[in-house]
Amino acid sequence: MADKKTLQKRESDKLEKVERTRDRKVFAPAVDIYETNEAIILVAEMPGVDEKTIDVTLDNDVLTLRGQVNYDIPEGYELVYNEYDLGDYERSFTVNEYIDVDKIEAEYHNGVLTVTLPKAEPVKAKKVQVKVK
Repeated sequence: MADKKTLQKRESDKLEKVERTRDRKVFAPAVDIYETNEAIILVAEMPGVDEKTIDVTLDNDVLTLRGQVNYDIPEGYELVYNEYDLGDYERSFTVNEYIDVDKIEAEYHNGVLTVTLPKAEPVKAKKVQVKVK
């Protein structure tokens, strides 16, 4: 079994990724996932994201969350020290449940994106009568 430092290192490697096509860092947001009988709910921390850039996509059972942080240093200011590392957010999940795509909802409030994936009704078995000719 891996020791605690190795696990922490692996987790931090997963959380910060550098996207090669843009000159910005891309972070994997921290996400909590809940499940009820009716839905799967994802709660993602995405502070500073411009709500106009949030993109939630479900394609071929892969749910992708994206958001961009648009921050410019005010004119006449010079950044001399920072602890808050800026970058965009992106994270993908494979969804194993059948989801009712038409009823997916997403809400962004105070830096937190909440995505509700309603479960689709299970396909019921149907007995087909065979006609004999």
